[in-house]
Amino acid sequence: MSHSPASAAALNDQQRSALIREQVLAHGVELRQRFPILKHQDALGAGILAFALAGMIGSAALYLTGYLAWWGCLLLNAFFASLTHELEHDLIHSMYFRKQRVPHNLMLALVWLARPSTINPWIRRHLHLNHHKVSGSEQDLEERAITNGEPWGIARLLMVGDNVMASVIRMLRAATWTHKRAILWRTLRVYAPLALLNWGTWYVFLGFHAISGISALLGVPVAWSATTLSVMSVVNIAVVVLVGPNVLRTFCLHFVSSNMHYYGDVEPGNVIQQTQVLNPWWLWPLQAFCFNFGSSHAIHHFAVKEPFYIRQLSVPFAHKVMREHGVRFNDFGTFARANRWTRQADKQAVQQTQTA
Repeated sequence: MSHSPASAAALNDQQRSALIREQVLAHGVELRQRFPILKHQDALGAGILAFALAGMIGSAALYLTGYLAWWGCLLLNAFFASLTHELEHDLIHSMYFRKQRVPHNLMLALVWLARPSTINPWIRRHLHLNHHKVSGSEQDLEERAITNGEPWGIARLLMVGDNVMASVIRMLRAATWTHKRAILWRTLRVYAPLALLNWGTWYVFLGFHAISGISALLGVPVAWSATTLSVMSVVNIAVVVLVGPNVLRTFCLHFVSSNMHYYGDVEPGNVIQQTQVLNPWWLWPLQAFCFNFGSSHAIHHFAVKEPFYIRQLSVPFAHKVMREHGVRFNDFGTFARANRWTRQADKQAVQQTQTA
């Protein structure tokens, strides 16, 4: 049931959150009644995974046989990989094969293989569930890891799309060697083995082509050995079909996610203050490779157990309800205030009141 603006204004944030949750969940029930196929959650999850993996393998095959340009393969696989990210997120919340551990863990392993740039999903489960408990606070390690709360600058730009670079920068910032070693050990533990191999391949690719390009411009091209060129042909293929798509997907997801979540001055447990809806037209090139995350993810903070495809179908209804009850939409000021909830004008008003 929708409330008038006057009655909605009388509610506190906990009451608003409860109403949003109630109405969004009721809409999910309505969608399942209208489209009975949506009730087959396990089958849909497995089917979407099969579709995404088939898409990635198919586009790679088309590229390798000369029927698809490298950039087409990279863009397609970034999109398909974004589907597997949504599946991993749902699996972390035990939405597929909840009581069947073999297919559940098999799905987790497959979505990890499709996105080797990420941390171990069994470790991420603990970080993500903690994110829901302490969202927006210093204890929210998952969002802080993807630069939520960092002031914008060169460092954040480097960190937002490169997980290993983010760890290196944090290690350099650490004040003591004990802290530096702790960051290094944590990085190795959570990223082993796939992400270390993924980012290592990416750096080899960048280094090889940077050296080749600069030396050619200087008129002293490097005479690479046959073995090096053979290895690099494999690296080039890996970058087009898997590594590159995930670098692109990672940047898009982390940019959108870190700026739609608030940090630092969020009231504990206040879901209204945890996220905003971030869906301006100019973000669509990024949304395309994180499956409309900026538009749909805020719904998840209110209706945690709804799978991602239900959230996508609920967007028009959920946005209406969320807007009525005070969820922010396209608060671009978050970029200037390092994702703090409090607007600068509000801060000034508070300071003026304190001064008076």
